[in-house]
Amino acid sequence: MTDSIRAAEELNPLIPHLSEIILGAVWFLILLVLIWKFVVPNFEKAYAERTQAIEGGLAAAETKQAEADAKLAELEQRLADARHEAARIREEAREQGAGIVAEMREQAQAEASRIVEHGKTQIEAERQQAVTSLRAEVGALATTLASRIVGESLEDDDRQRRVVDRFLADLESGTAGQN
Repeated sequence: MTDSIRAAEELNPLIPHLSEIILGAVWFLILLVLIWKFVVPNFEKAYAERTQAIEGGLAAAETKQAEADAKLAELEQRLADARHEAARIREEAREQGAGIVAEMREQAQAEASRIVEHGKTQIEAERQQAVTSLRAEVGALATTLASRIVGESLEDDDRQRRVVDRFLADLESGTAGQN
Protein backbone atom coordinates (compact mmCIF):
# COMPACT_ATOMS: atom_id res chain seq x y z
CA MET A 1 0.00 0.00 0.00
CA THR A 2 2.71 2.30 0.35
CA ASP A 3 3.37 2.12 -3.33
CA SER A 4 -0.13 3.11 -4.05
CA ILE A 5 0.10 6.07 -1.68
CA ARG A 6 3.38 7.06 -3.24
CA ALA A 7 1.96 6.75 -6.69
CA ALA A 8 -1.01 8.73 -5.57
CA GLU A 9 1.26 11.39 -4.17
CA GLU A 10 3.23 11.66 -7.41
CA LEU A 11 0.13 12.01 -9.44
CA ASN A 12 -1.35 14.70 -7.22
CA PRO A 13 -2.59 17.45 -9.54
CA LEU A 14 -2.23 20.12 -6.88
CA ILE A 15 1.51 19.76 -6.49
CA PRO A 16 3.42 20.66 -9.69
CA HIS A 17 6.51 18.78 -10.88
CA LEU A 18 9.89 20.35 -10.42
CA SER A 19 10.42 20.71 -14.14
CA GLU A 20 7.19 22.69 -14.44
CA ILE A 21 8.25 25.02 -11.65
CA ILE A 22 11.65 25.67 -13.29
CA LEU A 23 10.13 26.10 -16.74
CA GLY A 24 7.47 28.48 -15.31
CA ALA A 25 10.13 30.50 -13.49
CA VAL A 26 12.22 30.83 -16.66
CA TRP A 27 9.24 31.98 -18.73
CA PHE A 28 8.24 34.37 -15.94
CA LEU A 29 11.72 35.88 -15.94
CA ILE A 30 11.72 36.18 -19.76
CA LEU A 31 8.30 37.79 -19.65
CA LEU A 32 9.45 40.09 -16.85
CA VAL A 33 12.52 41.15 -18.86
CA LEU A 34 10.39 41.80 -21.97
CA ILE A 35 7.90 43.87 -20.00
CA TRP A 36 10.75 45.73 -18.33
CA LYS A 37 12.46 46.42 -21.65
CA PHE A 38 9.49 47.24 -23.93
CA VAL A 39 6.36 47.99 -21.94
CA VAL A 40 7.73 49.96 -18.98
CA PRO A 41 9.58 52.55 -21.15
CA ASN A 42 6.37 53.16 -23.11
CA PHE A 43 4.48 53.62 -19.84
CA GLU A 44 7.23 55.96 -18.56
CA LYS A 45 7.13 57.92 -21.82
CA ALA A 46 3.33 58.20 -21.70
CA TYR A 47 3.52 59.17 -18.02
CA ALA A 48 6.16 61.87 -18.77
CA GLU A 49 4.11 63.20 -21.69
CA ARG A 50 0.97 63.28 -19.58
CA THR A 51 2.87 65.04 -16.76
CA GLN A 52 4.22 67.62 -19.20
CA ALA A 53 0.77 68.12 -20.70
CA ILE A 54 -0.76 68.61 -17.28
CA GLU A 55 2.02 70.97 -16.19
CA GLY A 56 1.73 72.85 -19.48
CA GLY A 57 -2.02 73.03 -19.01
CA LEU A 58 -1.56 74.32 -15.48
CA ALA A 59 0.95 76.90 -16.69
CA ALA A 60 -1.42 77.95 -19.47
CA ALA A 61 -4.29 78.11 -16.97
CA GLU A 62 -2.19 80.24 -14.64
CA THR A 63 -1.28 82.51 -17.55
CA LYS A 64 -4.91 82.79 -18.59
CA GLN A 65 -5.91 83.44 -14.97
CA ALA A 66 -3.29 86.19 -14.72
CA GLU A 67 -4.56 87.70 -17.99
CA ALA A 68 -8.14 87.48 -16.75
CA ASP A 69 -7.14 89.13 -13.46
CA ALA A 70 -5.35 91.89 -15.37
CA LYS A 71 -8.39 92.42 -17.62
CA LEU A 72 -10.66 92.45 -14.57
CA ALA A 73 -8.46 95.03 -12.87
CA GLU A 74 -8.45 97.11 -16.07
CA LEU A 75 -12.23 96.88 -16.37
CA GLU A 76 -12.65 97.80 -12.71
CA GLN A 77 -10.36 100.78 -13.27
CA ARG A 78 -12.36 101.82 -16.33
CA LEU A 79 -15.57 101.44 -14.35
CA ALA A 80 -14.16 103.56 -11.54
CA ASP A 81 -13.03 106.16 -14.09
CA ALA A 82 -16.46 106.11 -15.73
CA ARG A 83 -18.15 106.56 -12.35
CA HIS A 84 -15.80 109.42 -11.53
CA GLU A 85 -16.50 111.01 -14.91
CA ALA A 86 -20.26 110.59 -14.41
CA ALA A 87 -20.00 112.24 -10.99
CA ARG A 88 -18.00 115.09 -12.50
CA ILE A 89 -20.54 115.53 -15.30
CA ARG A 90 -23.41 115.50 -12.77
CA GLU A 91 -21.62 118.12 -10.69
CA GLU A 92 -21.02 120.27 -13.77
CA ALA A 93 -24.68 119.90 -14.71
CA ARG A 94 -25.71 120.96 -11.19
CA GLU A 95 -23.41 123.96 -11.39
CA GLN A 96 -24.70 124.86 -14.85
CA GLY A 97 -28.27 124.41 -13.64
CA ALA A 98 -27.60 126.67 -10.65
CA GLY A 99 -25.98 129.20 -12.98
CA ILE A 100 -28.93 129.07 -15.35
CA VAL A 101 -31.37 129.46 -12.45
CA ALA A 102 -29.37 132.42 -11.11
CA GLU A 103 -29.22 133.94 -14.58
CA MET A 104 -32.95 133.45 -15.08
CA ARG A 105 -33.65 135.03 -11.67
CA GLU A 106 -31.42 137.93 -12.58
CA GLN A 107 -33.21 138.32 -15.90
CA ALA A 108 -36.56 138.09 -14.14
CA GLN A 109 -35.47 140.72 -11.61
CA ALA A 110 -34.22 142.95 -14.43
CA GLU A 111 -37.48 142.44 -16.34
CA ALA A 112 -39.50 143.15 -13.19
CA SER A 113 -37.44 146.28 -12.54
CA ARG A 114 -37.90 147.35 -16.14
CA ILE A 115 -41.66 146.76 -15.94
CA VAL A 116 -41.88 148.66 -12.63
CA GLU A 117 -39.78 151.50 -14.03
CA HIS A 118 -41.90 151.56 -17.18
CA GLY A 119 -45.02 151.59 -15.04
CA LYS A 120 -43.64 154.44 -12.92
CA THR A 121 -42.71 156.36 -16.05
CA GLN A 122 -46.13 155.76 -17.52
CA ILE A 123 -47.84 156.78 -14.27
CA GLU A 124 -45.68 159.91 -14.09
CA ALA A 125 -46.52 160.74 -17.70
CA GLU A 126 -50.22 160.19 -17.05
CA ARG A 127 -49.96 162.30 -13.87
CA GLN A 128 -48.24 165.09 -15.82
CA GLN A 129 -50.90 164.84 -18.49
CA ALA A 130 -53.63 164.96 -15.85
CA VAL A 131 -51.96 167.94 -14.12
CA THR A 132 -51.63 169.73 -17.44
CA SER A 133 -55.23 168.95 -18.33
CA LEU A 134 -56.42 170.05 -14.88
CA ARG A 135 -54.38 173.25 -15.11
CA ALA A 136 -55.94 174.04 -18.44
CA GLU A 137 -59.44 173.33 -17.15
CA VAL A 138 -58.87 175.08 -13.83
CA GLY A 139 -57.26 177.95 -15.69
CA ALA A 140 -60.20 178.24 -18.05
CA LEU A 141 -62.68 178.06 -15.19
CA ALA A 142 -60.66 180.49 -13.07
CA THR A 143 -60.35 182.93 -15.92
CA THR A 144 -64.04 182.77 -16.60
CA LEU A 145 -64.81 183.20 -12.92
CA ALA A 146 -62.27 185.99 -12.52
CA SER A 147 -63.64 187.73 -15.60
CA ARG A 148 -67.08 187.68 -14.08
CA ILE A 149 -65.84 188.85 -10.71
CA VAL A 150 -63.46 191.51 -11.96
CA GLY A 151 -65.67 192.50 -14.77
CA GLU A 152 -62.73 192.67 -17.08
CA SER A 153 -61.97 190.31 -19.89
CA LEU A 154 -59.02 188.00 -19.35
CA GLU A 155 -58.97 186.59 -22.80
CA ASP A 156 -55.36 187.56 -23.34
CA ASP A 157 -53.38 184.33 -23.23
CA ASP A 158 -50.31 185.75 -21.52
CA ARG A 159 -52.35 187.48 -18.84
CA GLN A 160 -54.52 184.41 -18.39
CA ARG A 161 -51.46 182.15 -18.04
CA ARG A 162 -49.87 184.46 -15.46
CA VAL A 163 -53.07 184.65 -13.39
CA VAL A 164 -53.56 180.86 -13.54
CA ASP A 165 -49.94 180.14 -12.64
CA ARG A 166 -50.06 182.55 -9.71
CA PHE A 167 -53.36 181.07 -8.53
CA LEU A 168 -52.08 177.50 -8.75
CA ALA A 169 -48.81 178.44 -7.06
CA ASP A 170 -50.80 179.97 -4.22
CA LEU A 171 -52.91 176.81 -4.01
CA GLU A 172 -49.87 174.58 -3.88
CA SER A 173 -48.14 176.63 -1.25
CA GLY A 174 -51.30 176.85 0.83
CA THR A 175 -51.37 180.66 0.87
CA ALA A 176 -54.32 181.09 -1.45
CA GLY A 177 -56.77 181.64 1.39
CA GLN A 178 -54.49 184.23 3.01
CA ASN A 179 -54.32 186.60 0.01
